[in-house]
Amino acid sequence: MKTKTKLRWLVTVVLTSVSASMAFTIASSQVLGRAGYATAFVALAVFIMIGIVFDTIGVAVTAAKEAPFHSMAAHRERGAAESLRLIKNADKTASICNDVVGDVTGIVSGSTAALIATKLIDKLGAGSILIQLLISGVVAGLIIGGKAAGKTLALNNSTVIVLRVGKLICLLRLRSGSGKRGL
Repeated sequence: MKTKTKLRWLVTVVLTSVSASMAFTIASSQVLGRAGYATAFVALAVFIMIGIVFDTIGVAVTAAKEAPFHSMAAHRERGAAESLRLIKNADKTASICNDVVGDVTGIVSGSTAALIATKLIDKLGAGSILIQLLISGVVAGLIIGGKAAGKTLALNNSTVIVLRVGKLICLLRLRSGSGKRGL
């Protein structure tokens, strides 16, 4: 990769990260600002799941081999061409999935957990350090454990995962009218 291209990619990743972080933070603030505890915990779970899913996709793309997708694309299987593009750009795909979405959702999950802990402490008063420790420990465990399980899943099922993502991209492209089926 040329230096100019590397610099352009770096700037793109930084700007995408800032934008994603801001979008997730705004969404979190909007939901938590007027939400009850059940909704707040659901929002937190959604952020955690998004991070785990994207981390799994990033690992699957880096682990997947091109050969099966060439065969699928030759047979015009829907999503195969998109899957090949993901694999051929594995460094960028993994960067977006793991670093941008995965890390940003991890950060937002942490701040969402802190907001929930603060609300609980305000309501309950006593035992604030215990509430903080419990919530941050559970959130960290879910994120780390979920990503570890996702990595194992991705390494053992990379072809299936990448094809499903390719099919989703193909479907979204067809629905938006921004591309036609095929190679």
